[in-house]
Amino acid sequence: MKLYQLHSKQIIPVTQKKAWEFLADPNNLKVITPESMGFKVLSGTDKAMFAGQIIQYTVAPFPGINTRWVTEITHVNEGFYFVDEQRFGPYALWHHKHFIKEVDGGVEMEDIIDYKIPFGIIGQLIHNLFIKKQLTKIFKYREEKLIFLFGKISNKPNVLILKSI
Repeated sequence: MKLYQLHSKQIIPVTQKKAWEFLADPNNLKVITPESMGFKVLSGTDKAMFAGQIIQYTVAPFPGINTRWVTEITHVNEGFYFVDEQRFGPYALWHHKHFIKEVDGGVEMEDIIDYKIPFGIIGQLIHNLFIKKQLTKIFKYREEKLIFLFGKISNKPNVLILKSI
């Protein structure tokens, strides 16, 4: 089973506190996810983010395919980073690190996702045909939505890399 990694960096002109307040609220995940994904939070967002928090969602990764996704917030360093891991859902592994750090004129938001697709060779084929494109589309949408919400530092390029490791 192959391990894949998605690495995204984006700089936005806000304070670290404002970026953290937005990203640490799981309800905002719906705001930065394409509507076509049918993303809906079911439970687990009634308290401020904490290690051990279980959050349940439904999502439609492809038209007509709805799935339940359960994640656990496993690590939190308030204002700087948090980690969510899939406990139940469409991936064989999903480990998502979110980092926030101050830079000139704003904050750099960095996402590093290590993930595996189930179903062996068939899963690898599905990844190459559909999943890689879908994840790229989701993170490009997220980048555009964050620019719409917060603005952009024009001379700083955004980065999105998806690779096998």
